[in-house]
Amino acid sequence: MSSEKQGKDESSGWILESIEIDPIRKDDATPSRGSVVLKSPNKATMNNNVRNRNNSFQGNDGRKFGRMESGAARGIQGLRFLDRTVTGKENDAWRSVEKRFTQHAVDGKLPKDKFGTCMGMGGESKDFAGELYEALARRRHICGQDGITLDEAKIFWEDMTNKDLESRLQVFFDMCDKNGDGRLSEEEVKEVIVLSASANKLGNLKVHADGYTALIMEELDPDHNGYIEMWQLETLLKEMASSDDGTKKFNNTKAMTLSRAMIPSKYRTPMNKFISKTTEFALDKWKKIWVITLWLAINLVLYIWKFMQYREKGAFQVMGYCVCFAKGAAETLKFNMALIVLTVCRRTLTMLRESFLSRIIPFDDNINFHKTIAVAVVIGTLIHVLVHVTCDFPRLISFPRDKFMSILGDGFNYSQPDYFTLVKSIPGVTGILMVLLMAFIFLLATHYFRKSVVKLPSPLHRLAGFNAFWYAHHLLIVVYILLVIHGYYLFLTKEWSKKTTWMYLVVPVVLYAIERIHPFFKGKDHRVSIIKAVIYTGSVLALYMTKPPGFKYKSGMYIFVKCPDISKFEWHPFSITSAPGDEYLSIHVRTLGDWTTELKNTFTEVCEPQHAQPRSGSLLRMETRARSSTYGNTSAECIRYPKILIKGPYGAPAQNYSHYDVLLLVGLGIGATPMISILKDMLNNMKSGSPKDSDKDSIHSNQSDETKTGPGRAYFYWVTREQSSFEWFKGVMDDISDYDHDGIIEMHNYLTSVYEEGDARSALIAMIQRLQHAKNGVDIVSESRIRTHFARPNWRKVFTQLASSHPTSRIGVFYCGSPALTKTLKDLCNDFSHNSSTRFQFHKENF
Repeated sequence: MSSEKQGKDESSGWILESIEIDPIRKDDATPSRGSVVLKSPNKATMNNNVRNRNNSFQGNDGRKFGRMESGAARGIQGLRFLDRTVTGKENDAWRSVEKRFTQHAVDGKLPKDKFGTCMGMGGESKDFAGELYEALARRRHICGQDGITLDEAKIFWEDMTNKDLESRLQVFFDMCDKNGDGRLSEEEVKEVIVLSASANKLGNLKVHADGYTALIMEELDPDHNGYIEMWQLETLLKEMASSDDGTKKFNNTKAMTLSRAMIPSKYRTPMNKFISKTTEFALDKWKKIWVITLWLAINLVLYIWKFMQYREKGAFQVMGYCVCFAKGAAETLKFNMALIVLTVCRRTLTMLRESFLSRIIPFDDNINFHKTIAVAVVIGTLIHVLVHVTCDFPRLISFPRDKFMSILGDGFNYSQPDYFTLVKSIPGVTGILMVLLMAFIFLLATHYFRKSVVKLPSPLHRLAGFNAFWYAHHLLIVVYILLVIHGYYLFLTKEWSKKTTWMYLVVPVVLYAIERIHPFFKGKDHRVSIIKAVIYTGSVLALYMTKPPGFKYKSGMYIFVKCPDISKFEWHPFSITSAPGDEYLSIHVRTLGDWTTELKNTFTEVCEPQHAQPRSGSLLRMETRARSSTYGNTSAECIRYPKILIKGPYGAPAQNYSHYDVLLLVGLGIGATPMISILKDMLNNMKSGSPKDSDKDSIHSNQSDETKTGPGRAYFYWVTREQSSFEWFKGVMDDISDYDHDGIIEMHNYLTSVYEEGDARSALIAMIQRLQHAKNGVDIVSESRIRTHFARPNWRKVFTQLASSHPTSRIGVFYCGSPALTKTLKDLCNDFSHNSSTRFQFHKENF
């Protein structure tokens, strides 16, 4: 969420209303800061504040009066029992409920355990839905022990979707008040907390339910009566809504202002709009456009050149235009088979990224270009092969023998071949083998196979996944050998100087070979020692390694890792999560396949729990240290650490983060890793006030003074679906809260397993979160000082706020994660770049 930082003597006490909910808002009347963490006062001060607040709502006889209205009242309308998508579409949603009722009803009655599913609350809310079922039954005096009829389900539905805020709040209170006495005891509050934690997959919240219950009772029951009443709960919910409402009003005002400004005069007519958008697209994508244009032009020129060349040869008299088409496609194949190798020469590309060529060539798109060339190879192969076997071969074998001998006899040793002779010849056999191997390689490289989307029966299931893709690509060594042989033993060309296949391939292949064998001679396959290994819940392994001498890198780069104990051949890429100024090298590995799972299991054997008795609030993890450390009476020398080799570093899009005025860093799950290295680098500069001495030996030393200045602001959005994920980088989040006094870094953590704010299933969790953060400065979800938002970000709102806060700035948008979000972010970058004065440039990590 937002980065919550400690205020400087803002007040001697604290009040809930003063919590800043969304620090991306920038108030002109105050200094630019991230947000404020309010220190916990003594218990008496807090109770006095609560008591004063309660008195403002309660007369001497205990009756409440003067209810809060306006924004707070409107905010309470967000207390929903169903997803926001149902709002305004209740009639359509009810028809779906009727269908599900028919499916799940037994003898015309819907059982209690199917109530949540029928109402569309989801399987995770089964227990919560069961309690809601009981509350609605008590409210309507319906005996629901044996289930409810469709008419009764309709009554429940109307209560759940009632637009009256008092009615929905009463239903929520009734659900908490199981004994119906009009008061919530401490035990009843605890039960609802446990239910909410289960519905939102917050296992750690259940463990500490007693403490959080006490927190709510301390806030709402300062006189220690042992219970709280509905009006007290309503008061706190309205205060929370009031705080949110103020922020929303501010942001909506900015959004309206920006939306009015996002209709430039040059877009007033369709033609002007088309011309302007085309021009802006060309200016934005000019690097890609000119490279692709040059590549297509070279292919076209080669094709036409070879086509025209064979029109003048004797073979044209025999095979006509067929041989021209086949040879033209073959010429483009030679070029593309050479070029495709250059796109994976990682060490060369990393060096070129640091040269002036990076200003005109988009090296970050090397993988996408690699895929584009692969498609061109497939097209060229199909043309070459199909024209040969369906046109050239039939014409060769059917051409009059006398004319054949006079024209092409020398090329075929004065023997007119038949179809089988052509197929079993060296060019024929090598061609068939290449087609089969390339088809196999291309198939396993497709998304469905590489990402194991396709599910094959055993033993064919091994053909899907990264390992199959990786090993299949090594068959290209055989393909290139066959290609050279195929291009040498030609029927129609005898002079070696005109057999150009090897000429195309020699430079790229030698360069690639040098990159592969160079480390063995120069020791660039660094063997590193493990300083510490940490295994987190969520199947993530963090490795902290010694930094090899002379190992220079930038934040955002990645390395390849090999563990010979698992496989002597497999190298896997991982983003570096340490900063260049750190004395160690670190990576975080999520178990997503056989190799990563085996790596985690190997380190699990040498790890032990972090604490014999974990501290309160800690998430489970195991860790081990290097040989110099010992645990109890066990000597570390007895522990056998897996051998780890690394090679790199290699360039990635995120390494150019320092070229922008503002950063928007977006990570989904483990995709946060390259962003963490950037944040650590910025954090190290904050701690020291200037780049560390160790940075003098890093790649940063080659940057200009302007580049060293770096971005003025950074916004980090981390979206994850597991609470345990926040433990991975908890230390970084806390350090940002401690050292980022100028509000340069703003963190926004989103947990998608929790229902969005305003949903009844997360209402109590949101309440506890605010109370705990206001009192102790610690978030209950991430257990750091960074607040956590629920559900998913509204990306259009995020871009709107950034465009409004940073006009005329260049904002670098760096994304690492699932491809599903790529199009959304890319489209938003284009929209806001075209329609506002802010320029957004999108970069996605590609391995």
